[in-house]
Amino acid sequence: MSDAPEAPMRPRDPAASVRPAMPAQGGLTSGRLLIILAPVLALVVATGVMAAAGWMFGWYRHEMLFAAVGAGGAVVAVTIVLLYGQAMQQRASRLALQNAEERMSGIVESAMDPIVTVDEHQRILVFNSAAEQVFRWPRAAVIGERLDKLLPARFRDVHHSHVERFGQTGTTSRRMGAQSVLVALRANGEEFPIEASISQHGEGGRKLFTVILRDITERLRAESLLERGEARLRGILDSAMDAIITVDDDQRVVLFNAAAEEMFGCTRSEAMGAPLSWFIPERFRAEHAAHVRGFGQGSIASRRMGALRIVTGLRRNGEEFPIDASISQLLGRDGKFFTVILRDVSERVQAEQALRRSKDELHELASAAHRAREQEKSRIARELHDELGQSLTALQMDVAWCRERIPAQDGMAMRLARMESLLETTVAATRRISSDLRPLMLDDLGLRPALEWLVESFTQHTGVRCDLSVASEELELPELQATAVFRAVQESLTNIAKHARATRVDVNIEQENSTLAIRVRDDGIGFSPEDSRKPNSFGLLGLRERAALLGGEASVTSAPGRGTEIEVRFPLPEEVH
Repeated sequence: MSDAPEAPMRPRDPAASVRPAMPAQGGLTSGRLLIILAPVLALVVATGVMAAAGWMFGWYRHEMLFAAVGAGGAVVAVTIVLLYGQAMQQRASRLALQNAEERMSGIVESAMDPIVTVDEHQRILVFNSAAEQVFRWPRAAVIGERLDKLLPARFRDVHHSHVERFGQTGTTSRRMGAQSVLVALRANGEEFPIEASISQHGEGGRKLFTVILRDITERLRAESLLERGEARLRGILDSAMDAIITVDDDQRVVLFNAAAEEMFGCTRSEAMGAPLSWFIPERFRAEHAAHVRGFGQGSIASRRMGALRIVTGLRRNGEEFPIDASISQLLGRDGKFFTVILRDVSERVQAEQALRRSKDELHELASAAHRAREQEKSRIARELHDELGQSLTALQMDVAWCRERIPAQDGMAMRLARMESLLETTVAATRRISSDLRPLMLDDLGLRPALEWLVESFTQHTGVRCDLSVASEELELPELQATAVFRAVQESLTNIAKHARATRVDVNIEQENSTLAIRVRDDGIGFSPEDSRKPNSFGLLGLRERAALLGGEASVTSAPGRGTEIEVRFPLPEEVH
């Protein structure tokens, strides 16, 4: 191609800018006219020869003349018919050509992608509306200009030689820049990426090249954002402290982060594409697969796995370990994906087991201490009642014997009277202390009489009416449970006497299947259970601890101005059912 400048071609018809010029078809050329009139001319010549021969030799002179005139008229008629038919054919061809050109123009103009056609000198012949919008050049400004106007300067030589080589290959069409992104130039000097395909065809003895291109700026921007997003996601996944595994519908691994590698002792390259069952103990695999399938059929997006128990994982070395897991599902273009977030809870489980053992040991220690305390109280109460009580009673009797034998006016008699009064007070205090430690009637007469005595004693000391209701007439419990019932009622009544300011108390004891329920309700001032416990106040705490020692529980229901209800429940031994 010559480097000499060429005059730009400016079409006068604006519509011609969206289509290359096409050769005229159906015109009445000299060759075509000769073909049409050749038979007519031959007939005219033959008729003339016949007329001349008849005239010269006198053969049927008049007849030959008439025949020549008739043949000439026929020739003229045939000529007129042929010329008319040719004219109609020419008109139809022009209309067809015009319609085809209009359709082509409409298609090119309505195309959403820019379409540019250049000649063999790479001067622009076609520049559609989409090209105007993309390149921001008006059509009139580029028609007839070199294609270089739409290319950055650094790519013009390469592109020029590329088009020339393509024209020499004979290939009809192909994509341009298959291995890289092409760059175009807008009117304002802005460069932008494009995709393009080129085709070639011959027309009117010259070669034309048509390029269909697409502005891919937004697509590349979206791909860049997607790549950055994926990079950030990979960074987040690899820096996550929890293992993250994603599997497809077939439960094969498609994502395996760094924490998962460390947790399961398996490299990412080894895990990718492997079945999830690799990381599950064999005895749980069928159940786990069914669980994932069932989750996939539901509408819940995510949930915790094994909410009621610890899930077990399997390291590649065969070691089993406890994990917490949550699962989520996502429907993508390639099917459904399940993502599991896992946390190794080995240390937590060990700590929980240690805490549980410690609590069990504390429970056993508290139970043993409680039994020892009750036994010690019972022993001290028995010694106070039997030994100290009997000694005080004997001493009281001796003082009474001495006072009877000394005259009343004697000073010794007055001293003995004071001694007798002090002994009576001491005996009463000894009995009270012994009963507080452990009422002997609980061991001698049973639980119900002991409770009746406790209620009567409460009413005598506080003046508050207290009613006892026991569902069973014969409430026989083992010593440990009987002591617990008695102490629960005793501590409840003690709290009421100290804090409730009540005028009535109801004590109800009933057996509900295999559980014994103790309810103590008062109509006192009440309190808010949310209030913090007062310092050195262990009454309600002691009730809860006593119930816990027997595998039961204690609850308190109260509100300011509405009284208080204390409920203690614990299971009964099988022999009592």
